[in-house]
Amino acid sequence: MKARLRDDCFALPPGVDWTPVDEALARLRGSLTCVTDVETVPISAALDRILAADVFAARDNPPAANSAIDGYAFAWSSLGPDTDAEANLPLQTGRAAAGHPFRGTVPDGHALRILTGAELPAGTDTVVLQEDASVGAGRVRFRPPRKSGANARGRGEDAGSGEIALSSGRRLEPEDIARLVAVGVSQVPVRRALRVAVLSTGDELIQAGDEAPQGAIYDANRPMLSALVQRFGFETVDLGAQSDHADAIRAALNKGAAESDAILTTGGASAGDEDHISQLLRTEGTVTTWRIAVKPGRPLALGLWRGVPVFGLPGNPVAAFVCALIFARPALAAMAGQDWQEPLAVTVPAAFSKAKKPGRREYLRARLTPEGAAEVFRSEGSGLIGGLSWSDGLVELPDGAIDVSPGTPVRYLPFAGLR
Repeated sequence: MKARLRDDCFALPPGVDWTPVDEALARLRGSLTCVTDVETVPISAALDRILAADVFAARDNPPAANSAIDGYAFAWSSLGPDTDAEANLPLQTGRAAAGHPFRGTVPDGHALRILTGAELPAGTDTVVLQEDASVGAGRVRFRPPRKSGANARGRGEDAGSGEIALSSGRRLEPEDIARLVAVGVSQVPVRRALRVAVLSTGDELIQAGDEAPQGAIYDANRPMLSALVQRFGFETVDLGAQSDHADAIRAALNKGAAESDAILTTGGASAGDEDHISQLLRTEGTVTTWRIAVKPGRPLALGLWRGVPVFGLPGNPVAAFVCALIFARPALAAMAGQDWQEPLAVTVPAAFSKAKKPGRREYLRARLTPEGAAEVFRSEGSGLIGGLSWSDGLVELPDGAIDVSPGTPVRYLPFAGLR
Protein backbone atom coordinates (compact mmCIF):
# COMPACT_ATOMS: atom_id res chain seq x y z
CA MET A 1 0.00 0.00 0.00
CA LYS A 2 1.24 3.48 -0.86
CA ALA A 3 2.47 5.42 2.17
CA ARG A 4 0.34 8.45 2.96
CA LEU A 5 1.15 11.88 4.28
CA ARG A 6 -0.83 13.49 7.08
CA ASP A 7 -3.73 15.63 5.89
CA ASP A 8 -2.28 18.60 7.76
CA CYS A 9 1.34 18.03 6.73
CA PHE A 10 1.54 21.38 4.89
CA ALA A 11 -0.35 23.44 7.45
CA LEU A 12 1.38 26.60 8.64
CA PRO A 13 1.38 27.73 12.28
CA PRO A 14 -1.22 30.38 13.20
CA GLY A 15 -0.15 33.90 12.35
CA VAL A 16 2.39 32.96 9.66
CA ASP A 17 2.07 35.26 6.66
CA TRP A 18 5.25 35.61 4.64
CA THR A 19 7.60 32.64 4.84
CA PRO A 20 11.34 33.07 4.18
CA VAL A 21 12.87 30.62 1.71
CA ASP A 22 14.99 28.81 4.30
CA GLU A 23 11.98 28.41 6.60
CA ALA A 24 9.85 27.11 3.73
CA LEU A 25 12.50 24.54 2.86
CA ALA A 26 12.80 23.52 6.50
CA ARG A 27 9.03 23.07 6.73
CA LEU A 28 9.01 20.94 3.59
CA ARG A 29 11.83 18.84 4.97
CA GLY A 30 9.95 18.31 8.22
CA SER A 31 6.60 17.63 6.54
CA LEU A 32 7.55 15.04 3.95
CA THR A 33 8.42 11.40 4.32
CA CYS A 34 9.37 8.67 1.88
CA VAL A 35 6.31 7.24 0.11
CA THR A 36 7.95 4.64 -2.15
CA ASP A 37 8.26 0.98 -1.31
CA VAL A 38 11.33 -1.23 -1.72
CA GLU A 39 12.28 -3.69 -4.42
CA THR A 40 15.45 -5.61 -5.22
CA VAL A 41 16.92 -5.18 -8.68
CA PRO A 42 20.04 -6.44 -10.46
CA ILE A 43 22.92 -4.02 -10.80
CA SER A 44 22.18 -3.70 -14.52
CA ALA A 45 18.83 -2.06 -13.67
CA ALA A 46 20.00 0.05 -10.73
CA LEU A 47 21.17 3.25 -12.45
CA ASP A 48 19.42 6.36 -11.08
CA ARG A 49 17.61 4.31 -8.45
CA ILE A 50 17.76 5.29 -4.78
CA LEU A 51 19.27 2.83 -2.31
CA ALA A 52 16.76 1.72 0.29
CA ALA A 53 19.41 0.34 2.67
CA ASP A 54 23.14 0.40 3.24
CA VAL A 55 24.98 -1.92 0.85
CA PHE A 56 27.94 -3.87 2.23
CA ALA A 57 30.97 -5.09 0.32
CA ALA A 58 30.78 -8.82 -0.35
CA ARG A 59 34.55 -9.08 -0.86
CA ASP A 60 37.73 -7.08 -0.46
CA ASN A 61 38.62 -4.67 -3.23
CA PRO A 62 41.25 -5.26 -4.39
CA PRO A 63 40.82 -8.92 -3.44
CA ALA A 64 44.60 -9.24 -3.14
CA ALA A 65 47.60 -6.93 -3.04
CA ASN A 66 48.59 -6.09 -6.62
CA SER A 67 50.90 -3.99 -8.69
CA ALA A 68 49.91 -0.51 -9.85
CA ILE A 69 52.53 -0.49 -12.62
CA ASP A 70 54.61 -2.62 -14.95
CA GLY A 71 57.92 -3.30 -13.28
CA TYR A 72 59.74 -5.63 -10.91
CA ALA A 73 58.48 -6.90 -7.56
CA PHE A 74 60.79 -7.53 -4.63
CA ALA A 75 60.87 -7.54 -0.82
CA TRP A 76 61.92 -4.22 0.68
CA SER A 77 63.78 -6.07 3.40
CA SER A 78 66.09 -7.56 0.77
CA LEU A 79 67.67 -4.15 0.21
CA GLY A 80 69.43 -4.29 3.53
CA PRO A 81 70.15 -1.28 5.73
CA ASP A 82 71.22 1.05 2.89
CA THR A 83 67.96 1.64 1.03
CA ASP A 84 69.45 4.57 -0.90
CA ALA A 85 72.08 2.48 -2.66
CA GLU A 86 71.48 1.03 -6.10
CA ALA A 87 69.98 -2.44 -5.91
CA ASN A 88 71.29 -5.31 -8.00
CA LEU A 89 69.03 -8.34 -7.59
CA PRO A 90 68.88 -11.64 -9.44
CA LEU A 91 65.70 -12.15 -11.44
CA GLN A 92 63.43 -15.04 -10.53
CA THR A 93 62.32 -17.07 -13.54
CA GLY A 94 58.75 -16.34 -14.62
CA ARG A 95 56.46 -13.37 -14.24
CA ALA A 96 53.17 -12.23 -12.68
CA ALA A 97 50.40 -10.83 -14.88
CA ALA A 98 46.79 -9.81 -14.30
CA GLY A 99 44.74 -12.99 -14.17
CA HIS A 100 47.91 -15.11 -14.20
CA PRO A 101 49.47 -14.95 -10.73
CA PHE A 102 52.94 -16.28 -10.00
CA ARG A 103 52.41 -19.56 -8.20
CA GLY A 104 55.65 -19.75 -6.27
CA THR A 105 57.45 -17.63 -3.71
CA VAL A 106 60.09 -15.07 -4.68
CA PRO A 107 63.20 -15.81 -2.56
CA ASP A 108 64.55 -13.07 -0.35
CA GLY A 109 67.00 -10.91 -2.28
CA HIS A 110 65.40 -11.68 -5.66
CA ALA A 111 63.01 -9.78 -7.96
CA LEU A 112 60.28 -10.89 -10.35
CA ARG A 113 58.88 -9.33 -13.50
CA ILE A 114 55.33 -8.09 -12.80
CA LEU A 115 52.67 -6.37 -14.89
CA THR A 116 49.98 -3.86 -13.92
CA GLY A 117 47.13 -5.42 -11.95
CA ALA A 118 48.96 -8.66 -11.21
CA GLU A 119 48.82 -10.04 -7.67
CA LEU A 120 51.98 -9.42 -5.69
CA PRO A 121 53.76 -12.77 -5.43
CA ALA A 122 54.50 -14.27 -2.07
CA GLY A 123 57.78 -12.90 -0.77
CA THR A 124 57.37 -9.41 -2.30
CA ASP A 125 55.83 -6.15 -1.11
CA THR A 126 57.27 -3.40 -3.33
CA VAL A 127 57.47 -2.70 -7.08
CA VAL A 128 59.96 -0.59 -9.02
CA LEU A 129 58.88 0.99 -12.31
CA GLN A 130 60.32 -0.77 -15.33
CA GLU A 131 61.57 2.54 -16.77
CA ASP A 132 63.65 3.01 -13.62
CA ALA A 133 65.31 -0.39 -13.94
CA SER A 134 67.83 -2.02 -16.26
CA VAL A 135 67.97 -5.73 -16.93
CA GLY A 136 70.87 -7.86 -18.05
CA ALA A 137 72.53 -11.18 -17.42
CA GLY A 138 69.59 -12.39 -15.37
CA ARG A 139 69.72 -9.49 -12.94
CA VAL A 140 67.84 -6.22 -12.47
CA ARG A 141 69.51 -3.00 -11.32
CA PHE A 142 67.55 -0.01 -10.00
CA ARG A 143 67.43 2.86 -7.57
CA PRO A 144 64.90 1.78 -4.92
CA PRO A 145 61.61 3.66 -4.58
CA ARG A 146 61.25 6.06 -1.69
CA LYS A 147 59.53 3.64 0.67
CA SER A 148 58.42 0.12 1.32
CA GLY A 149 55.19 -0.85 -0.43
CA ALA A 150 55.71 1.63 -3.27
CA ASN A 151 53.61 1.05 -6.40
CA ALA A 152 51.61 -1.70 -4.69
CA ARG A 153 47.89 -1.62 -3.96
CA GLY A 154 46.96 -3.21 -0.66
CA ARG A 155 44.27 -5.84 -0.25
CA GLY A 156 40.98 -4.16 0.65
CA GLU A 157 42.53 -0.73 0.07
CA ASP A 158 39.34 0.51 -1.63
CA ALA A 159 36.86 -1.47 0.48
CA GLY A 160 37.07 -4.31 2.93
CA SER A 161 34.61 -7.18 2.99
CA GLY A 162 31.69 -6.29 5.26
CA GLU A 163 32.28 -2.53 5.06
CA ILE A 164 29.54 -0.17 3.88
CA ALA A 165 30.17 0.33 0.18
CA LEU A 166 27.31 2.82 -0.35
CA SER A 167 24.84 4.29 2.10
CA SER A 168 21.06 4.27 2.08
CA GLY A 169 19.43 7.24 0.38
CA ARG A 170 22.05 7.58 -2.34
CA ARG A 171 21.00 7.89 -5.96
CA LEU A 172 23.11 5.46 -7.94
CA GLU A 173 25.38 7.00 -10.56
CA PRO A 174 27.50 5.12 -13.14
CA GLU A 175 30.53 5.29 -10.84
CA ASP A 176 28.45 3.72 -8.05
CA ILE A 177 27.58 0.81 -10.31
CA ALA A 178 31.30 0.22 -10.84
CA ARG A 179 31.97 0.31 -7.10
CA LEU A 180 29.21 -2.16 -6.29
CA VAL A 181 30.30 -4.63 -8.96
CA ALA A 182 33.92 -4.34 -7.81
CA VAL A 183 33.01 -5.37 -4.25
CA GLY A 184 31.00 -8.37 -5.41
CA VAL A 185 27.46 -6.97 -5.21
CA SER A 186 25.11 -8.24 -7.91
CA GLN A 187 21.74 -6.89 -6.74
CA VAL A 188 20.62 -4.04 -4.51
CA PRO A 189 17.53 -2.95 -2.55
CA VAL A 190 16.20 0.25 -4.09
CA ARG A 191 13.18 2.48 -3.82
CA ARG A 192 10.55 2.19 -6.50
CA ALA A 193 10.94 5.12 -8.86
CA LEU A 194 8.81 8.05 -7.72
CA ARG A 195 5.93 8.77 -10.09
CA VAL A 196 5.18 12.47 -10.56
CA ALA A 197 2.10 13.69 -12.46
CA VAL A 198 2.20 17.01 -14.30
CA LEU A 199 -0.94 19.06 -15.02
CA SER A 200 -1.52 22.38 -16.74
CA THR A 201 -4.83 24.24 -16.63
CA GLY A 202 -6.27 27.12 -18.62
CA ASP A 203 -8.64 27.74 -21.51
CA GLU A 204 -5.91 29.72 -23.24
CA LEU A 205 -3.50 26.80 -23.56
CA ILE A 206 -2.76 25.02 -26.83
CA GLN A 207 -0.20 22.35 -27.56
CA ALA A 208 2.95 22.44 -29.65
CA GLY A 209 2.07 22.06 -33.32
CA ASP A 210 -1.48 23.39 -32.95
CA GLU A 211 -2.70 26.46 -34.82
CA ALA A 212 -2.61 29.45 -32.50
CA PRO A 213 -5.86 31.47 -32.53
CA GLN A 214 -5.96 34.92 -31.04
CA GLY A 215 -5.62 34.86 -27.25
CA ALA A 216 -4.04 31.39 -27.18
CA ILE A 217 -0.61 30.55 -25.78
CA TYR A 218 1.41 27.41 -26.06
CA ASP A 219 1.61 25.27 -22.95
CA ALA A 220 5.33 25.52 -22.15
CA ASN A 221 5.01 24.59 -18.48
CA ARG A 222 3.95 20.98 -18.78
CA PRO A 223 6.69 19.89 -21.22
CA MET A 224 9.25 21.82 -19.18
CA LEU A 225 8.19 20.31 -15.85
CA SER A 226 7.89 16.83 -17.34
CA ALA A 227 11.45 17.12 -18.62
CA LEU A 228 12.62 18.35 -15.22
CA VAL A 229 10.93 15.41 -13.49
CA GLN A 230 12.73 13.03 -15.82
CA ARG A 231 16.02 14.86 -15.21
CA PHE A 232 15.43 14.41 -11.48
CA GLY A 233 15.33 10.67 -12.16
CA PHE A 234 11.59 10.15 -11.61
CA GLU A 235 8.80 8.80 -13.81
CA THR A 236 6.33 11.22 -15.38
CA VAL A 237 2.56 10.81 -15.56
CA ASP A 238 1.14 13.25 -18.10
CA LEU A 239 -2.24 14.66 -17.02
CA GLY A 240 -2.47 16.92 -20.05
CA ALA A 241 -3.58 20.52 -20.26
CA GLN A 242 -7.12 20.82 -18.94
CA SER A 243 -9.60 23.59 -19.64
CA ASP A 244 -10.98 25.77 -16.86
CA HIS A 245 -13.79 23.37 -15.96
CA ALA A 246 -14.00 21.81 -12.53
CA ASP A 247 -15.12 18.39 -13.83
CA ALA A 248 -12.19 18.08 -16.23
CA ILE A 249 -9.69 19.15 -13.59
CA ARG A 250 -11.24 16.86 -10.98
CA ALA A 251 -10.92 13.92 -13.36
CA ALA A 252 -7.28 14.80 -14.05
CA LEU A 253 -6.51 15.05 -10.33
CA ASN A 254 -8.21 11.71 -9.72
CA LYS A 255 -6.05 10.13 -12.42
CA GLY A 256 -2.96 11.70 -10.87
CA ALA A 257 -3.86 10.42 -7.41
CA ALA A 258 -4.43 6.91 -8.76
CA GLU A 259 -1.28 6.70 -10.87
CA SER A 260 1.32 8.86 -9.15
CA ASP A 261 2.95 9.74 -5.84
CA ALA A 262 2.86 13.52 -6.30
CA ILE A 263 1.23 16.04 -8.62
CA LEU A 264 2.76 19.22 -10.03
CA THR A 265 0.29 21.79 -11.34
CA THR A 266 0.60 25.20 -12.94
CA GLY A 267 -2.27 27.65 -13.24
CA GLY A 268 -5.53 27.79 -11.34
CA ALA A 269 -4.00 27.89 -7.88
CA SER A 270 -4.90 31.44 -6.88
CA ALA A 271 -8.25 32.76 -5.67
CA GLY A 272 -9.88 33.90 -8.93
CA ASP A 273 -13.14 32.77 -10.51
CA GLU A 274 -11.37 30.28 -12.77
CA ASP A 275 -8.82 29.03 -10.27
CA HIS A 276 -10.30 25.56 -10.06
CA ILE A 277 -7.21 23.85 -8.65
CA SER A 278 -7.36 25.82 -5.42
CA GLN A 279 -11.17 25.65 -5.29
CA LEU A 280 -11.22 21.87 -5.68
CA LEU A 281 -8.44 21.36 -3.17
CA ARG A 282 -10.21 23.63 -0.72
CA THR A 283 -13.60 21.92 -1.04
CA GLU A 284 -12.65 18.29 -1.72
CA GLY A 285 -9.07 17.98 -0.48
CA THR A 286 -6.76 20.16 1.59
CA VAL A 287 -4.77 23.22 0.56
CA THR A 288 -2.43 25.72 2.18
CA THR A 289 -1.05 28.69 0.29
CA TRP A 290 2.50 29.46 1.28
CA ARG A 291 3.36 33.07 0.56
CA ILE A 292 7.08 32.62 0.19
CA ALA A 293 9.40 35.62 0.22
CA VAL A 294 11.00 34.69 -3.08
CA LYS A 295 11.40 36.29 -6.49
CA PRO A 296 10.31 35.00 -8.93
CA GLY A 297 7.47 32.99 -7.41
CA ARG A 298 5.93 33.89 -4.06
CA PRO A 299 2.68 31.88 -3.90
CA LEU A 300 3.09 28.12 -3.64
CA ALA A 301 -0.09 26.13 -3.15
CA LEU A 302 0.50 22.90 -1.25
CA GLY A 303 -2.25 20.40 -0.62
CA LEU A 304 -3.45 16.82 -0.74
CA TRP A 305 -5.82 15.22 -3.22
CA ARG A 306 -6.96 11.70 -2.32
CA GLY A 307 -3.91 11.50 -0.04
CA VAL A 308 -1.45 12.50 -2.78
CA PRO A 309 0.49 15.76 -2.35
CA VAL A 310 -0.16 18.51 -4.88
CA PHE A 311 2.44 21.20 -5.55
CA GLY A 312 0.70 24.20 -7.11
CA LEU A 313 3.51 26.05 -8.86
CA PRO A 314 3.24 29.57 -10.28
CA GLY A 315 1.79 29.79 -13.78
CA ASN A 316 4.61 31.92 -15.17
CA PRO A 317 7.13 29.54 -16.79
CA VAL A 318 10.22 31.23 -15.32
CA ALA A 319 8.71 31.28 -11.83
CA ALA A 320 7.50 27.69 -12.25
CA PHE A 321 11.00 26.62 -13.31
CA VAL A 322 12.74 28.35 -10.41
CA CYS A 323 10.23 27.13 -7.81
CA ALA A 324 10.45 23.59 -9.19
CA LEU A 325 14.22 23.62 -8.75
CA ILE A 326 14.32 25.30 -5.35
CA PHE A 327 11.26 23.76 -3.67
CA ALA A 328 9.85 20.80 -5.62
CA ARG A 329 13.19 19.14 -6.36
CA PRO A 330 14.27 18.51 -2.73
CA ALA A 331 10.67 17.78 -1.69
CA LEU A 332 10.24 15.10 -4.34
CA ALA A 333 13.65 13.65 -3.53
CA ALA A 334 12.62 13.24 0.11
CA MET A 335 9.41 11.50 -0.96
CA ALA A 336 11.47 9.21 -3.20
CA GLY A 337 13.64 8.12 -0.27
CA GLN A 338 16.67 10.17 -1.17
CA ASP A 339 18.69 12.27 1.22
CA TRP A 340 17.54 15.89 1.42
CA GLN A 341 19.09 17.65 -1.54
CA GLU A 342 20.95 20.83 -0.74
CA PRO A 343 21.77 22.73 -3.93
CA LEU A 344 25.33 22.80 -5.14
CA ALA A 345 26.54 26.38 -4.73
CA VAL A 346 29.81 28.15 -5.40
CA THR A 347 30.91 31.68 -4.63
CA VAL A 348 32.04 33.61 -7.69
CA PRO A 349 32.61 37.28 -8.49
CA ALA A 350 29.68 39.20 -9.97
CA ALA A 351 29.90 40.56 -13.49
CA PHE A 352 26.87 42.81 -12.98
CA SER A 353 25.51 45.61 -10.82
CA LYS A 354 22.31 45.56 -8.79
CA ALA A 355 20.91 47.34 -5.76
CA LYS A 356 18.63 44.80 -4.09
CA LYS A 357 16.02 45.84 -1.55
CA PRO A 358 15.40 43.78 1.61
CA GLY A 359 12.49 41.40 2.01
CA ARG A 360 12.76 38.59 -0.53
CA ARG A 361 15.30 35.99 -1.66
CA GLU A 362 15.97 36.60 -5.35
CA TYR A 363 17.08 34.19 -8.05
CA LEU A 364 18.55 35.74 -11.18
CA ARG A 365 19.08 33.84 -14.40
CA ALA A 366 22.83 33.79 -14.83
CA ARG A 367 25.77 32.18 -16.54
CA LEU A 368 29.49 32.08 -15.97
CA THR A 369 31.83 34.09 -18.14
CA PRO A 370 35.04 32.48 -19.46
CA GLU A 371 36.78 34.19 -16.54
CA GLY A 372 34.49 32.51 -14.00
CA ALA A 373 32.34 35.51 -13.07
CA ALA A 374 28.53 35.43 -13.02
CA GLU A 375 26.71 37.60 -15.53
CA VAL A 376 22.92 37.91 -15.38
CA PHE A 377 20.27 38.00 -18.06
CA ARG A 378 19.48 41.42 -19.52
CA SER A 379 16.06 41.55 -17.87
CA GLU A 380 14.49 40.17 -14.70
CA GLY A 381 11.12 39.91 -16.42
CA SER A 382 9.77 36.49 -15.55
CA GLY A 383 7.90 36.26 -18.84
CA LEU A 384 11.14 36.02 -20.82
CA ILE A 385 11.59 32.26 -21.12
CA GLY A 386 14.59 32.77 -23.38
CA GLY A 387 16.54 33.82 -20.32
CA LEU A 388 16.40 30.24 -19.06
CA SER A 389 18.03 28.91 -22.23
CA TRP A 390 20.57 31.75 -22.13
CA SER A 391 21.60 30.90 -18.57
CA ASP A 392 23.40 27.91 -17.07
CA GLY A 393 22.46 28.59 -13.46
CA LEU A 394 21.02 31.02 -10.95
CA VAL A 395 22.55 33.75 -8.86
CA GLU A 396 20.96 33.63 -5.40
CA LEU A 397 20.77 36.99 -3.65
CA PRO A 398 20.09 36.96 0.12
CA ASP A 399 16.87 37.99 1.86
CA GLY A 400 18.37 41.27 3.08
CA ALA A 401 19.50 44.29 1.12
CA ILE A 402 22.69 44.07 -0.89
CA ASP A 403 24.51 46.31 -3.35
CA VAL A 404 26.20 44.22 -6.00
CA SER A 405 28.87 45.60 -8.28
CA PRO A 406 31.37 43.85 -10.55
CA GLY A 407 33.67 41.78 -8.37
CA THR A 408 31.23 41.39 -5.44
CA PRO A 409 31.18 37.75 -4.27
CA VAL A 410 27.79 36.17 -5.06
CA ARG A 411 26.32 32.72 -4.57
CA TYR A 412 25.97 30.86 -7.88
CA LEU A 413 23.83 27.73 -8.29
CA PRO A 414 24.63 25.85 -11.52
CA PHE A 415 21.67 24.09 -13.11
CA ALA A 416 23.76 20.92 -13.18
CA GLY A 417 23.74 20.92 -9.37
CA LEU A 418 19.98 21.43 -9.22
CA ARG A 419 19.00 18.53 -11.46
